[in-house]
Amino acid sequence: MDTSDTMTHDVASIPAMSEVPRGRIAMWWLVASEIVIFGGAVCCYLMFRFRHPEWGALAAHTSTPMGALNTLVLLTSSLNMVLAHSAAERQDIRAACRNMIMAMLLGCVFLVVKAIEYTAEIRQGYTITADLFWSFYYLLTGLHALHVIAGVTAIFFVMLSASKRRHLHRVEMAGIYWHLVDIVWLFLFPLLYIAG
Repeated sequence: MDTSDTMTHDVASIPAMSEVPRGRIAMWWLVASEIVIFGGAVCCYLMFRFRHPEWGALAAHTSTPMGALNTLVLLTSSLNMVLAHSAAERQDIRAACRNMIMAMLLGCVFLVVKAIEYTAEIRQGYTITADLFWSFYYLLTGLHALHVIAGVTAIFFVMLSASKRRHLHRVEMAGIYWHLVDIVWLFLFPLLYIAG
């Protein structure tokens, strides 16, 4: 047997880099960069928190019920994105779009609850300049809220494409980003609301 034929066969059996969807690679790079951003901010907060045990008393002024409600809202919206991805893989466009609409609506509910919460805190004098704790609180939750807005926007455009049976693989990409937003909140909620 010709060794050149064997080498050609072996090379052909190695999956080409182009077979890995570029969108998935790009999404994981984005997720990694977001983890660095939020990880750095959370680490800074924790270093200050260990030096300022009195921040536990300040955290008591956040609304734990509102934070818990928003946690439930985001977890439910993540479930909707899982269902949307599953439906897209089955080519069930109606179910995929329906679940993405639910995820977007729940993302908007999160933002409304957060706006109500901010309004109540600011009226009580807990502004971004009131104390270092509140500076971190508004920085972390505000940055997260911006990511919620970005996620809702991304899901909207992915849903428009999916409704035309185009780029269904992007449902998975939007879901990965949305799960990141959810996971970040699962760290922020206990750190800012209930860690005494």
